[in-house]
Amino acid sequence: MFMKGMIMGGIFCLVLSLLASFNPSTEHTTEDHHHHHLQAPSKDELKHFSHSQMEDLSNQVRVYCIIMVQPKILVYWAAAIHTWSKHCDKAVFYTSEASKALEAVDLNEKDDWARLRKALTHAYENAGDLRWFFVAQPTTFAIIENLKYLLLTKDPNEPFYLGNAAKSGELDYVVYDSGIVLSYEALKRLVNVFKDEDKCPERGGSLWNVGEEKQLAMCLKYTGVFAENGEDIHGKGLFNSKSVESLISDSMQANPTNVVEGCCSDMAVTFNGMSPDQMQANPTNVVEGCCSDMAVTFNGMSPDQMQVMMFGVYRLRPYGHDFHDLLIFDPPVGSDND
Repeated sequence: MFMKGMIMGGIFCLVLSLLASFNPSTEHTTEDHHHHHLQAPSKDELKHFSHSQMEDLSNQVRVYCIIMVQPKILVYWAAAIHTWSKHCDKAVFYTSEASKALEAVDLNEKDDWARLRKALTHAYENAGDLRWFFVAQPTTFAIIENLKYLLLTKDPNEPFYLGNAAKSGELDYVVYDSGIVLSYEALKRLVNVFKDEDKCPERGGSLWNVGEEKQLAMCLKYTGVFAENGEDIHGKGLFNSKSVESLISDSMQANPTNVVEGCCSDMAVTFNGMSPDQMQANPTNVVEGCCSDMAVTFNGMSPDQMQVMMFGVYRLRPYGHDFHDLLIFDPPVGSDND
């Protein structure tokens, strides 16, 4: 029995290795992929645009938010409705089963990957003139205006698939917890490859359970669309799979003499869970090590912390300070927006 277990374990490891090095042939060549590290435009770049061009750009970047929910996490679902999702041009909640408490598209599907496929197909078919798609879980907090700024000069008719890019073997994928961004062209290719069960099976296509974030990357890879890391002009990631509190704490541990510089946005206002001792131990610097001041997403916050984040990002302003932003993203018409 021991030898049999050793043999089976060896076979399983071999299968994992083969799947990790998954490299399907593509209908579109890899030459389509020119931007593994995708950066937001700099202020200098924006200065080349006229006022009318800037207005046109800001009005063209409109986002369809695909928010995946389940009744068992109703409190996060409600928090997403009342906080960041109000800033999407269109926010649609997709649920595994109907809930009497909150409105959503009932996909009647328990399997995570099959449910995500159905949600993406529904969004594609009901997008209207929206050309950017943001896929998130209800535990994610997103600053949609910063997402629009990242996408400002990008063409949705090109295949973009971006967020917090990670690697598993030879497969690049975008971390689901940090939010996933797809252009119209990328989603169109994806919906088309959904129809090919050999390349992108809905169920039972693997010998082991691969998470939906990797399944998504595998299917997109077949169409010549590859994961890209969303960054600011300094190379800092914009999509975070942790909360602001966790990122500050990680920054302090990694850089005990330079804590604040690494933490988070220079426009952040309030944080929760930081002890006075932590701040006193690193009095020189508490924000540059954490995250970008143009961060798009955070994760791992409680619903109450999401409400605090909403207040800090959209409502609290220091009197006398002017950030001199070169353009404005107006809220969706008729929306209940902060």
